[in-house]
Amino acid sequence: MRKKHFGYIYSFIICIYLLIGAPLSAQQKIDTTRVYEVPEVIVINPYYTKELHSSTPTQSFTRNDLKKMQALQLSDAVKHFAGVTVKDYGGIGGLKTVSLRSLGAEHTAIGYDGIAVSNSQTGQIDIGRFSLENVDQLSLSNGQSDNIFQSARFFGSAGLLNIQTLTPKFKESEALRLTAIMKAGSWGLVNPALWVDYKLSQKWAVSINGEWMSANGRYPYTLVYGDDNSMTSKEKRNNTEVKSGRIEAGLYGQLSEKEEVRVKAYYYQSSRGLPNATTYYYDFASQHLWDKNLFVQARYKKEFSAKWVLETSGKWNWSYQRYLDPDYKNTEQKQDSRYRQQEYYISAIALYRILPNLSFSATTDGSIQTLDINSNNYASPTRYSWLTAVAGKYVNNWLTLSASGLFTFVNEHTIHGKSGANYRRLTPFASASFKPFEHEDFRIRFFYKEIFRLPTFNDLYYGQIGNTDLLPEKVKQYNLGITYSKSINQLFSYISITADGYYNRVNDKIVATPTKNLFIWSMVNLGKVEIKGIDVTGTARVQPMQKLGITLSGNYTYQRALDMTELEGKTYKHQIAYTPRVSASGQAAIETPWINLSYSLLFSGKRYCLGQNISENRLPSYTDHSVSIYRDFMIRKFRLTANLEVLNLLNKNYEIVKNFPMPGRSVRATLKVSY
Repeated sequence: MRKKHFGYIYSFIICIYLLIGAPLSAQQKIDTTRVYEVPEVIVINPYYTKELHSSTPTQSFTRNDLKKMQALQLSDAVKHFAGVTVKDYGGIGGLKTVSLRSLGAEHTAIGYDGIAVSNSQTGQIDIGRFSLENVDQLSLSNGQSDNIFQSARFFGSAGLLNIQTLTPKFKESEALRLTAIMKAGSWGLVNPALWVDYKLSQKWAVSINGEWMSANGRYPYTLVYGDDNSMTSKEKRNNTEVKSGRIEAGLYGQLSEKEEVRVKAYYYQSSRGLPNATTYYYDFASQHLWDKNLFVQARYKKEFSAKWVLETSGKWNWSYQRYLDPDYKNTEQKQDSRYRQQEYYISAIALYRILPNLSFSATTDGSIQTLDINSNNYASPTRYSWLTAVAGKYVNNWLTLSASGLFTFVNEHTIHGKSGANYRRLTPFASASFKPFEHEDFRIRFFYKEIFRLPTFNDLYYGQIGNTDLLPEKVKQYNLGITYSKSINQLFSYISITADGYYNRVNDKIVATPTKNLFIWSMVNLGKVEIKGIDVTGTARVQPMQKLGITLSGNYTYQRALDMTELEGKTYKHQIAYTPRVSASGQAAIETPWINLSYSLLFSGKRYCLGQNISENRLPSYTDHSVSIYRDFMIRKFRLTANLEVLNLLNKNYEIVKNFPMPGRSVRATLKVSY
């Protein structure tokens, strides 16, 4: 079946030309003397926040915001977004996945410099492998963002976490920039990193950066046991070591004001022990996991005229994962599973501006995904996907309207056994933002979206669990909210608030159920989930003195995510597993000419580790406090940043996932030198 790859690619390229290339070729005359305003990019006063003007709930952290957080990995920062659940299995090496508004990690798209990160095996991206040091901006959109100039794959998700990495920037006389970072901390953490940015010419620059991280992860925790939980003992986590490395190389071409090229190569590998759940009197663990990931992606963008903009991109992705359990009880006395994924991806987007405030886009993506494992009878599936979206957007000072339609075409083939079904589906989206008062920056917003997610390769083909008859999970999303911002006076230079109420409904949810016995399960479409909630965010900038600034921000989420599957079932109208009813976070930063201080708070209410909401399954609420002190200063041509952080100040071994305690109090120091 893989011989058909080139046929699919050829057909796809022809369709891209018919959709985009032919209209562009008709543009005879190109005016290169004017500077055109792109409606998708807004530049305004320093306190303007695009998120407040968006018709869908959008949150973002700039590089300066991330600097004030006590965050080592991307997952540490994502926990501060409203409406987000990060499953964290503890420690630096633990798996970390993100779910928006209880829809599941499989419904969350992850973008890396505008191109999607994918995992056809599980559908879940481990965001713990991304470093914050290379992030310029981190943004989160529910439904989809107002930006209609994006790939079709981003239209095809219930939410998007977009990671924008650093782009080399030089002063007029500069050709070379060097940055070195060293982090060290508790539990054996050592994390050096190095950046080299070099300007090849006025139009071309190259950036190479890499980092290494290692830690033993042997943090202490309190084990509670006994029939009445009255007995405790002091233990240390075992099999928690982690070693990981990442290197990226980027080529940046700014050929003109209207034409740019971006090429990036990325390699990551890790080796980590997998600690067991902390059960009574037993903490032995020997499982190990190795990961490798290599991808090369390229993007080309050109504004042909005041009306036409084109962007094309492509990506090749390869990943390898090995899981070893040397104590597995089978004939070989071990389980040694090795998984290899490959993906070929291509995308093209065209934007047409009929009027300065009215634009339309057409985008089409094609991908080929494969998965192989070291098993003679494995299905070895190949998935051919083709997504096409058409979108429109109207913007003026008081109204934003956006709508899109996404057509999804999926074909699936296997070498062994029955393959999953093919799919053809059209899904709509519509959003609006309205400003009712001319002199107040108060807006009302609404969006509606239908979307679905395909069963993963594990859902369909994994051992005795997979079920090739699975249907996609179908989601309907509704959101109604308000945004408000104002500059009051010199003391309160800026305040903003957003509040969004939402309702999500999931049908044909894919769940695992036992079959012959508790050791043989099967994936089936049984689930129905209704999710109702409120997200509230707020930010205030206080300026008591000219050189003293205080920034306060926070968010609050209340949600009821109820299992509506079976009227007579034991979990009917119970909160779904690992979803707190109440969660919140807050940050406070004080900036002075001498030193900067920051404080962050994470709170999660009680949750349940299983679908049945009984006391035996309840996880208690937790609060995590962290503080840091940092300063930037110059020594000749060197810019230095020193940062000292104390994490989990109250030393609580709270659990996000049952029986996987998080580290207690720890200390981390960072020294950054730039030239």
